[in-house]
Amino acid sequence: MTIRYYLRYTIYLFLCLILAAGCSKELTESPKGLVAGDDALSSQAGLETVLTGAYGSLMVPWTSGFTTVSQIAMTMGGDDLTTHPGSNKEEFREFDLFKVSSLNSRMNPIWLGCYKTIQSTTNIINNYDKVLNGNQDTIRAIVGEASYLRGLSYYWLTRLWGEVPIIPSEKYTPEYLNLKKSKPAEIYQLIEADLRRAEEWMPNGRRSGGRPNKGSAKALLADVYLTEAGWPLKDQAKYALAAAKAKEVIDNKALYSFDLYSGDYLKIFAGGTVEDVFTLLTRGSWVTYNSFYGLSTMPEDEGGWSDFFPELNFFNNFPEGPRKDATFSTEFKLSNGTTIPWQQTSTHHPYYKKFTIQSGKKDVYMSNNPVVMMRYAHVLLIYAEAQARSTGTPNSDAYTAVNAVRRRAGLSDLPAGMSGASFATAVVNERAWEFAGEWNRWFDLVRLEQVEAANANKAAGDLQPGGNITKANYWMPIPGADAAVNPNL
Repeated sequence: MTIRYYLRYTIYLFLCLILAAGCSKELTESPKGLVAGDDALSSQAGLETVLTGAYGSLMVPWTSGFTTVSQIAMTMGGDDLTTHPGSNKEEFREFDLFKVSSLNSRMNPIWLGCYKTIQSTTNIINNYDKVLNGNQDTIRAIVGEASYLRGLSYYWLTRLWGEVPIIPSEKYTPEYLNLKKSKPAEIYQLIEADLRRAEEWMPNGRRSGGRPNKGSAKALLADVYLTEAGWPLKDQAKYALAAAKAKEVIDNKALYSFDLYSGDYLKIFAGGTVEDVFTLLTRGSWVTYNSFYGLSTMPEDEGGWSDFFPELNFFNNFPEGPRKDATFSTEFKLSNGTTIPWQQTSTHHPYYKKFTIQSGKKDVYMSNNPVVMMRYAHVLLIYAEAQARSTGTPNSDAYTAVNAVRRRAGLSDLPAGMSGASFATAVVNERAWEFAGEWNRWFDLVRLEQVEAANANKAAGDLQPGGNITKANYWMPIPGADAAVNPNL
């Protein structure tokens, strides 16, 4: 066992034990992402330290958060992602086959990262008023960011697992070993409250690169409303709220420094463009780096790992144009210098080019590329779909929003005079293509109850579902280690 692997394993085991204990007792040290003691919450600098830890919990490679390939693996039930039919990809295949074991370790980073972030941010939200000397605007901004991260974390948890426990305090008590799962409706109430606070308390500008601002909170809240309008809550009144909140972002995009990026499409995925609404910035070292760019999405023929790539029907149906050319790799160079088309690779699939964008060579297992969690194109398409569904007829602003995305992709405008339903379907398709492979498609299929249809007629060369798909397959099993500790899970 190498020293690096030992350290990773030790950190992972330690964090798992902390979470299994309910949320962790207070610590005198300050490892990244863990709850600091009362002394840290008595100063503005202490609040910043705990907030930095909250961000860090979302970025520990292969252990906690979104710098791993876990969120891609967990959304393979969508029709834009699949994995190797053999090799060592059994855990990836479980998601694509709808046969997910509670012991599947690919779930752990998201589960652990979100709950560790919830722990740290709850500490800030519950205790910021202990700071007697500090800049009140800065303190409010810190609490706003903490609220954004906590809302984001619960949003991911309930979308993936449905019913999950709500952690009421940052301090561990024995009762936490028997916490019951909360219904999605209750969890969404907390998410909305957190994001409304974030919207109110965060400034218009970012405090530093990668941090959310007021526009980020509005954009995420619009996405939450859009999801609440679909399954499982089916509160269709939320469509109007989603449209209104997204429109606030669109009308004030200059204030929030958001826009569609007009340069090389692939540069969006290197981060740092005006399209970023919320991005997790990595540092390119083993402590925090992106581990799904590079080898993870390259074929063995190029020395890659073939963790994930697009399904065949999705690739074949993808509209031709510069966006398709930028999204997919279709030719591959072998070590002997020979170039082969995707049909001749070992998996007989194209691959995702957007996740091989590097500052240097692409065949790496660690990258300093950021994780773009949400971008301005999301806001435009949220507005277009929600507006059409809420009123039954798309207005000119909805057309303008979706057509901006289509024009950048090299596509023609949607035809005028579409019905609300047809227009909304066209926007959902646009979301599939614009965010191909970016773990967005699965959540669209779930909220629209289209998972079954999307998996009904797969190409013969793709993995086939391992049985009938039902609503029970829309949510993941609670990770086995936590379920074993708490029988109510």
